[in-house]
Amino acid sequence: MRKITLSIVTCLVFVFANAQSTRFGVKGGLNISNFTGYQEDVKSLAGFHIGGFAEIKVSKKFAIQPEFLFSTQGTTIEGYDGDSNTNVKLNYLNIPVLAKYYISDAFFVEAGPQIGFLLSAKSSGVDIGDLYKSTDYGLNLGLGYNFTENISGNVRYTIGLTDINDVSDDSQYPDLYDASFKNSNFALSLAYKF
Repeated sequence: MRKITLSIVTCLVFVFANAQSTRFGVKGGLNISNFTGYQEDVKSLAGFHIGGFAEIKVSKKFAIQPEFLFSTQGTTIEGYDGDSNTNVKLNYLNIPVLAKYYISDAFFVEAGPQIGFLLSAKSSGVDIGDLYKSTDYGLNLGLGYNFTENISGNVRYTIGLTDINDVSDDSQYPDLYDASFKNSNFALSLAYKF
C-alpha cells in the first residue's frame, strides 16, 4: 500500500514539474453500481459521487487528472433469504488518476487506475463493514466533452479489479463464505473548472 501511494505521489510530482498548466475543479453526478460475480440475483443501485480534481496539462493533447471523490455504490439483492429486495450501500473515498487525451479541443477520452477506501457499508440500516475489504482497486474508462472553457461532462465505467468480499468464517454468513465479487460502476458527471 505504501509503495503504491509513494509511486502515485512521485508520478504526480513529476507531472506537476513538467506541466504546461494546471486547473482545479469540482465535479459530481450519478452512479449506477452493481456487484459482478455475485452468486445471488442482483440489480443495479443508484447513487452519487462528488469531489474535486486537478487537470494537469502535459501537452496540448494530453493531461493527467487526479481526483478525490466521495462515492455511494453497492447493489440490490433480489429476494435475499426469501425476503424483499435488500440494498447493500457502500460508501467509498475513491482516488482515480486518469490519463486524458484530447481528440479535439472539446472531446476527450480517459483511462486510468483507481484506489478506493471503504468509509462505511450498510444494509437495511445495519453496519456490515466487516463483510467488505477496506481497499478496492479499479480501472476507469471514459469519455467527455467540454461544453465551455469551464463546464464539462463525462461518462465513465469503473471495472472492479479486486474481490471485495472479506468473509472468512462460514458460521455466520455461509452464503458469502468463499464467494468472490467485484464492484462495477457507471458514472455520469458534470464538472466545473476554475
